[in-house]
Amino acid sequence: MTSDQDMTSDQGRATLRIAVAQLNPTVGDVAGNLAKARAAREDAARQGADLLLLTELFISGYPPEDLVLKPAFLKACRRAVDDLAADTARGGPGVIIGFPRQDETGRYNAVAVIDGGKVIAVRDKVDLPNYGEFDEKRVFDQGAMPGPVNFRGVRLGIPICEDIWGDLGVCETLAESGAEILLSPNGSPYYRGKVDIRHQVALKQVIETGLPLIYANQLGGQDELVFDGASFAFNADKSLAFQMSQFEETIALTTWKKRADGWVCDGGPTSRIPEKEEADYRACLLGFRDYVNKNGFKNVVLGLSGGIDSAICAAIAVDALGEERVRCIMMPYRYTSRDSLKDAADCARLLGCRYDIVPIEAPVTGFLSSLSELFEGTEEGITEENLQSRARGTILMAVSNKFGSMVVTTGNKSEMSVGYATLYGDMNGGFNPIKDLYKMQVYAISRWRNAHVPPGALGPTGEVIPKNIIDKAPSAELRPNQTDQDSLPPYPVLDDILECLVELEMSTEEIVARGHDAATVHRIEHLLYIAEYKRRQSAPGVKITKKNFGRDRRYPITNRYRDRG
Repeated sequence: MTSDQDMTSDQGRATLRIAVAQLNPTVGDVAGNLAKARAAREDAARQGADLLLLTELFISGYPPEDLVLKPAFLKACRRAVDDLAADTARGGPGVIIGFPRQDETGRYNAVAVIDGGKVIAVRDKVDLPNYGEFDEKRVFDQGAMPGPVNFRGVRLGIPICEDIWGDLGVCETLAESGAEILLSPNGSPYYRGKVDIRHQVALKQVIETGLPLIYANQLGGQDELVFDGASFAFNADKSLAFQMSQFEETIALTTWKKRADGWVCDGGPTSRIPEKEEADYRACLLGFRDYVNKNGFKNVVLGLSGGIDSAICAAIAVDALGEERVRCIMMPYRYTSRDSLKDAADCARLLGCRYDIVPIEAPVTGFLSSLSELFEGTEEGITEENLQSRARGTILMAVSNKFGSMVVTTGNKSEMSVGYATLYGDMNGGFNPIKDLYKMQVYAISRWRNAHVPPGALGPTGEVIPKNIIDKAPSAELRPNQTDQDSLPPYPVLDDILECLVELEMSTEEIVARGHDAATVHRIEHLLYIAEYKRRQSAPGVKITKKNFGRDRRYPITNRYRDRG
């Protein structure tokens, strides 16, 4: 790769057309990501762009995690960047693209600036995030403080993601060294309300530097993370220059004009940003679709119980994949109500997906018969209840093994928090689209989906979750007349306590001060801690809240701490 090259032939230019690409790369698919970059550059050329801005670590996919510890992988990424650079020898737009690079000094989260058949500059990420879902300090070295890159006579500052979020002064340094526009490639995952937070972060840098800032964000699902796009820019006067769509792969041409007081955006998209339930539902949809498709599953199977959780998971699956790729199985036992049988059948009919009934009386009776001698003299209880769940889990896994279908797990965050789930039973599966949604949030997105069809959804319009499923009291139906509230506080109470404990890390004393019963708060805290071993064995699921289980919240399994305040 070459050192910085001063491109001075266009000094004094008054217009710069920048195509911003929020695309969906796949981690590890270097050839596929290169093909996406090439196609995007061709699109940008047709639109008349001078420069194509791609996102953080685009060539490798983001986050690549320990893949970047493999020298062969780093070499493949560099070859791809060099191949893309060779394309620019024939003219057309230049490219800013993220890639992991290694030299004799270390391993870096980098961007290459490509033009005229060469890599004219490389810039490394300075501020490496090491919180929540990020652990970049583990695999990357800190880059040197960057200066601007001269691209066709315009001095571009290229702070990479955390470089605009942190306090190391990267943007300030770029401004002081002559940058005219800040272009920030990002890999910023979704959580509720994240777009507003990104705007605030960008505005802070605009105010401090006096420069316009373009924020290009990745799109797509990667394991538990969802990158929601929603790329944007602010002018130096703090006005929103453009706003790209959320949850949609797109390339937008933006036109920048140089005036006496600097560069101003003179054209770009003004897309609507979804709010609340719509945003959460579309994040679940995108994350689920990409997990299934990127991992090569042809179809999915789930247990449809007649309850709200499995119903919304079925709706997400059909919206993501189409009815022909979704199979629902009702597995009734002697405690399954007529309402549940009808509700499950109605839900499958509304969604148009395949629906089978596999009774579990025989396998459960078989388990009980085999264990009768061992269990002799004991009272029937939760062990026998869990046998029902484990029989259902075994059936779903058998269908998965026989037909290659991925099992969809359907437990919500409220249940996962307090361990209201059965290992090797209803926790069986490959992915859980609602893992990071509390129970009341599940109800909220279910009502939203009955009234709306999100863009790109393959499912039907109108009601897809029968009203009775939403209205009836939730129950695992593992014993006669059972409801969830036999074992748990009402879900509005439970969810508030859990959000205080998990997302907000509040003390039990503070939670009680909100009006909650002290004994209940301490009991829920205890259940939260002792269920950690179950969560470690649970399927991955879409991150929706600011602190999900797994990547964000890492508590020890062996843990005797209890807050006695």
